[in-house]
Amino acid sequence: MLIGYARVSTSDQNLDMQIDALKKAGCGEIFAEKISGTKADRPQYMELKKYARSGLDTVVVYKLDRLGRSLRHLIDEIRELNSRDIGFKSLQENIDTTTSGGKLFFHIFAAIAEFEKDIIKERTLSGLSAARARGRLGGRPKKLSEPELMMMRRLYADKSNSIAEICKMFKISRSLLFKSVNI
Repeated sequence: MLIGYARVSTSDQNLDMQIDALKKAGCGEIFAEKISGTKADRPQYMELKKYARSGLDTVVVYKLDRLGRSLRHLIDEIRELNSRDIGFKSLQENIDTTTSGGKLFFHIFAAIAEFEKDIIKERTLSGLSAARARGRLGGRPKKLSEPELMMMRRLYADKSNSIAEICKMFKISRSLLFKSVNI
């Protein structure tokens, strides 16, 4: 059975065009919601995934961006459906993972996304290496200098100083104080 999923991002948008296209495509059941694609919790989509039967059903969307928040998310969702032996079909992009051609197209699509992710990772690592070579270190700047740490440890060792006084003096939290003195 074909199961449709329609989604618009805001309440002032209309689902009618998607629902009409899904009905025309032969969807026997349609799950629709007005919710942003950036939301991880999409109740109707979760219901659709519970409703879909392994080996029997195909999830149909009007357009790919109705299913996933990003390319990576879209691929993960389709892979999850495929792992449950549930087909996937996109009407606008003419992708159908229940056919051998559709599977091939999807795998090429996923490979390109993986390639893109690897290129971004390589660029990031190269940029970090170049910055380190120029003496720049990433991460959050240290709150306390080495002389301040030494003074704080001496004050902490002298039991006449309270924890609250030391924290106030250095403008730090109790947890940072304890981490710093126990190094």
